[in-house]
Parts: sequence; structure tokens; C-alpha cells
Amino acid sequence: MRKIILLSLILVVGIGYISAQLPAYKNKELSPEERANDLISRMTLDEKVAQMQCVWRGEPGKKALFPNGEFDAEAARKLLPNSIGSIARINEDMGPGAVGAHPTLPPGEAARQYNKVQKYFIEETRLGIPVLIHEEGLHGQQATEATSFPAPIGLASSWNEDLIHDIYSIVAKEIRYRGGSQVLAPVVDVVRDPRWGRTEETMGEDPFLISRLGVAQVKAYQGDGIYLDGDHVGATLKHFGVHGQSEGGSNTAPSNIDERTAREVFFKPFQACIKEARPMNIMVTYNELWGIPAHANKKLLKDILRDDFGFKGVVVSDYYGIGNLVDIDKVTPSKEEAGYLAFKAGVDIELPDYFGYQHLVALVKEGKITESEIDEKVKRILIEKFRLGLFDHPYVNADKAEQFVGCEANREVAYKAAAESMVLLKNEKDFLPLNNEEIKTIAFIGPNADRCILGGYSSSPKQCISPLQAIREKYGDKMNILYAEGCRITDVNSPFPEVIRLVPREDNDVRIAEALKVAKQADVVVLFVGSNEAVAREAYGPTAPGDMPTLELLNGQNELIEQIVALGKPTCAFVKSGQPLSIGKLTKELPAVMQCWFLGQEGGYAMVDALFGDINPSGKLPITFPRSAGHIPSYYAYKPSSRRGYNLGLDVTPLFPFGYGLSYTTFEYSNLKISSSTITKEDSVEVSVDVTNTGSRRGAEVVQLYIRDEYSSVTRPVKELKGFEKLWLEPGQTQTVTFVITPDLLAFYDGNMNWVVEPGDFSIMVGTSSDNVENLKLSVTN
Repeated sequence: MRKIILLSLILVVGIGYISAQLPAYKNKELSPEERANDLISRMTLDEKVAQMQCVWRGEPGKKALFPNGEFDAEAARKLLPNSIGSIARINEDMGPGAVGAHPTLPPGEAARQYNKVQKYFIEETRLGIPVLIHEEGLHGQQATEATSFPAPIGLASSWNEDLIHDIYSIVAKEIRYRGGSQVLAPVVDVVRDPRWGRTEETMGEDPFLISRLGVAQVKAYQGDGIYLDGDHVGATLKHFGVHGQSEGGSNTAPSNIDERTAREVFFKPFQACIKEARPMNIMVTYNELWGIPAHANKKLLKDILRDDFGFKGVVVSDYYGIGNLVDIDKVTPSKEEAGYLAFKAGVDIELPDYFGYQHLVALVKEGKITESEIDEKVKRILIEKFRLGLFDHPYVNADKAEQFVGCEANREVAYKAAAESMVLLKNEKDFLPLNNEEIKTIAFIGPNADRCILGGYSSSPKQCISPLQAIREKYGDKMNILYAEGCRITDVNSPFPEVIRLVPREDNDVRIAEALKVAKQADVVVLFVGSNEAVAREAYGPTAPGDMPTLELLNGQNELIEQIVALGKPTCAFVKSGQPLSIGKLTKELPAVMQCWFLGQEGGYAMVDALFGDINPSGKLPITFPRSAGHIPSYYAYKPSSRRGYNLGLDVTPLFPFGYGLSYTTFEYSNLKISSSTITKEDSVEVSVDVTNTGSRRGAEVVQLYIRDEYSSVTRPVKELKGFEKLWLEPGQTQTVTFVITPDLLAFYDGNMNWVVEPGDFSIMVGTSSDNVENLKLSVTN
């Protein structure tokens, strides 16, 4: 026993001695802040600046670091003598045989490559600082075999915070298991001009809805702890500023928005996520605001983001955003000056290559910036690396990556997401669902009938099925299934090529004629129309436009629809798109129309199951559908002086309002009441309503709460979403939904930009969409 005690004492003393020899930054028992402070004290100026830099396709770029597709430690030692803070997209295939715009490695191979990279930076650099790897994960990782979920505009149609959390918990794991530690998502931009090609990346037009879904995403990505485990990644809110209502709906164009509107609408989701979920990173928008590009805008990035909103994390540039100060914004001809402006404005890391931040050491030596300013930014970067566990648990398990990425359990969630993302826009005389027992011959017609459209920031999932493939698989032995393309929209089906062209119209005339022959043979025709990932996309450079001046169905689709309808066959339509389209003619001519967005890898199954009633659509629009591009802006939360009407009796109302969506069942609202009709400015009040499923099918309803300040010292919107709840009800079932209205839901910025609740009368509105509500009155006193 005495020997055991002696050995134990020796072991304890030995561990204590070894621990005492370790530098403090390697001590897991200390806080991330303490560890970062110690590490900074050991770093040279060059090493500090290197932590603010990233490598991708520039010089030195990944081609030099990964000759023949394999990481080369000697090349890294030569090209990065002071180490490096970040590497972009470790999943990319840098091998000589790689093809495509963004080729990526399989999961296991990517994990092994990552481990090799990280081992070098930890074991063969002076201080052993691990490298931060960022990846794209907008609706699934942009990498081979990753699970592909619906585009965010579709996911927002679910109005389901729990589903959003489940989805992005999977995305976080798929990224982390392959070696990524930071994700460039979520996009919480408010979009109010759907001509913008990036509309599909957003969660719609409403800051409250986006806030709730954005908070759910960040929490799913990061978890709750100070130190993240191996299932989570650091989130990056995109794109701080005003990105979704730029001039003409054009990506990177000036955002001519006043500060009040910016704070009340466009900044709100960022503010909510910072307060409730503490995102590790925020990415700056390309656009200028108040005459100053966001990457050089101190008021935006310091005064508002840090001082007002209390953001403590890392601010990263958008790709080449600092270079844009020279090449596009024209605020300086100098790369050094561009780096200086971005640094002083508040950008901590330059992505994806160092254009302006290669000059930071020189700027310190010139006395333009101080080393203490460098330390402040580097500390934030190092804190993130400590929180991510990169110092303590830097490596990943390649076998785990291979087993989890794109697995069957993840497919099931992707299917559920697709099911809840569809929005039933019209269903005259209960045309849908179809009875699969009664149909002998069915025709799937249209440019999107045999295409699995994933949308932007996508790669190649393990499986992806089109509607035509799905119906043949499920019903091929029960009915005769016919197909015709009808027309083709673009010459390529990809968002990446710089130049994209419409298919020649004469070619589509032939396709329309063929489609009519097919349709004449069918009992029922299902049209699959809309757009694709090439029509409206991110305009990623001056020579690669992506925005559209029209929302019309392009390239012969309207002619195809007209001629199919003229046949007199029972016909419905499924519309795939990344933004609202002008489908007034379609919805007028057809009895049933389903808005499907880009539904991800399981979208084909989901559409076929909705067609035949295995899925009851439950989506609600997160964005208003204008009647035409000429009706923009068309968002629902407009000011009282707007929407007075158009001349000659032309309709000013939207085609479909925000929050709208039908079901294969029906719902009845009753017993709407408020706990008190008069409260003080400090009180809260409860509003409740009973919702009953009055139909014959189980279904989901999204109950929506809107508020209007009847009279106020500054103009206020005619209504604003302030609450929602999604509930699933069996036939005949009733459930009571209760909303708590807190003072914050009644507040706004007054004339002096103070956040206040003014006494007066408020309308409290509860209903099934923004234009279908019941009203209560609430009086607020001093």
C-alpha cells in the first residue's frame, strides 16, 4: 500500500511538473481569453499578421501548397514562413485530374488531407498554432457526397425552428467530420427585391421570421458551450450591412437605405443572433451603405456592430471585398490603402487571399497602425481557435466522416425538409391530391420534370432524384408514365459559368410540339416549370452577372403552358425557382399550383408524394409574390403612404401575400382573446386563439401574429410579424395557441433614434397569412 501511495505521489508531482513546463496557452484549464493573451505575448509581429490572412487561389495559393493534390509540408514551410491563420475550403480537390468549378474530395479523403495539413501547423511551426478551415454550408456542405437540403428560401417556408435546428446540426457534423471548423453561413439578409439573384440564399423578406430561423441555425452550428465539441463549427452571419435591397436588385450595387430602415429591418436578424446565439463570426456585405463601402465603413462595423450590438467575435471580409475597394468601389488606387481602410473600419480577417492585409506589417512600421491594434484583432481570432478545440483536439476521424456524411438518417431529414418547404398556392375544387388508383396514364412535362435542381452553393450528393425518376420508381408498375421536356431554359444547368445563354427559341418550338403529342395521350398532365440554378444566381464578378430584370417564366414556358391548357386535359403545375416568379397567368389557367423552390436531393420524392397525397403541404410563403417585376417593391410591411394603387385599374396587390399557403385540409380560428385590453409600457399581455382542423386529413397550420401601431411619432409599417407557431392537428382536433406580447414587440426607434414604446392604440392581428387576420385592440398607457 505504501508503494502505491508513493507511486501516486510521484505521478501527481510529475504531472504537475510537466504542466508547469507547458506554456499557458496549451493549458486546457485556462479560459480561451487567458490562453490567447499568453500566446500573443509569444508571437512576433509577422506571426500575428499571418493569423489575419487566408490562402485560397491567390499567391501563395493552394495550388502551390497542394502540388498534385497532396499537401506539401516543404512548400508550406517555404511559402508560409510565419504560418497562416486560415485556409479556404480544405475539401477542394487540387489534383491534376480534378474537373468542375469547385471539385471536392470524398469525405474520408478530405478528412485525411485535413489531418495532414493540421499536423504540419501544430507540430512543425514555431508556436504550433492550428489553422482555421472554413467551408460553405448554406443548405448542406458544398462538397462531394454531402447531404443537400432545400435552398434557404424553401427552408424558411417551413416556418419550423425545430426542423431548422435538426438540419443545421447535421450540416455542422458533416463539415466538422471532414475537417472544417468554420462555416460561411447562415445568410440572414432581408431580401426586398426578388430580382436579386441571391434571393434563394435568403430566408425571405421579414426580419422577425429570419431572426427566429437564424438563431436556430447558429445554435445548431455552434451548440451552447464556451468550448465547442467535435460535432459543431463556428457560424458566420452573412452579410452584415444591407445586401437584399440594392439598387435595381443588382448584387453589390449601392444600398440606398436610410439608417432608420437599416436598423429596423435589415440589421434586426443580425442583432437577434448576436444577442441570443453569439455567433463566432460575421461577414461583411459587398454593398456600400451611406456612401461608404461596408468593408471600409467604421460606423457600420465598429459603432453599430461592436458598440451598439455588442458583437465580440471575428469580422471577416467577403471574398475579395477588400480588393473591391480598389477595383470596383474606387475609393483608393492602392492595395496598401485598401488594407488600411478595412483594418481601421473593423475587418479582422481578409478572405479568401490576402490582397490588402499583406501590407499590415509595413503599416505598423510606418506608424499608421499600432501593434496593439493588431493584438486586439488577433486575440479574437485565437479565442475562436481555442473555443473550437483546435489546440486540444485538432484531428478528425476519416472513418467517421465516411460513415456519417450523406447517410440514410440524414436523407430522412432532407426528405422531411423538402416536404415542409413546398407551398400550395392554388387548389381549386380539391384538384390535388391525385388518386393514384384512378390514373392509367400520366404525363410529366416541362424543363424541370427530369431535373434535380439543388441551387447555388451545392455540390454532388450521394443521391439526387428528379420528379420523373421518383414517379417511375414508385408507380412505374401501376400506371403508364409519359415524359416530354417541353422546352429547355438555358444552355447550362449550373450557377458557375461566367456566361449563360438561353436555348435558341426555334429549338424549343420543336420541344413544345413533341410535348403536345405526349400530353394528348395522358389522363392527367403535370407541368414542371419555373427557373433553374443558372437563371438567377450570385453575380460573383463583373463578368459573371446573375441578377434578372424580369420575374417572368422564360424561354417558351408560357407558350408551352398555353398550348397544354388548350388541350383541355386535367393539368396542374409544380414550380421550381429560387425566387418568386410572375406566375399570374399560370395560376389563372390551372386549378392547382405548388411552389417548390429548389428542394434539395430528396425533392423528387417529396413532389411526387405531395402529388398523390402522401404529403400534406404545410409551407407558408416567407416572401411576397409580386404580379410582375413592375410591382417591386411588394413586401407586406410597407408604410401607410405606400400602395395607393395604380392607374387604369391595374392591381396594386401582390399575387400571393407573405405568410400565405394552403393545405389539403382546412383550419378554423375561433375564440380570439386578449388577457387585458389596456397595459402600461412595462407590461406584457397574452393573446390566444383556438385552431381546429375542420378537414379530413392530418395537417399543419402556421398561426401568425402581426402588430400595428395605429398612431406614432414616426411612421410605422401597416403591420409587422411579431410571432408564429406551427402546429400539427388531426382531423377534428383543436389546439389553443398563446402569444406573449412583450414591450420589445411594441417598440421602435423614435425621432431621436431611441428604442421606445409609445403610449397609444395598437392593432393585434392573428391569422393564417399577412392578409387574412382577425383584429383585437390593445391600448398602452404611460
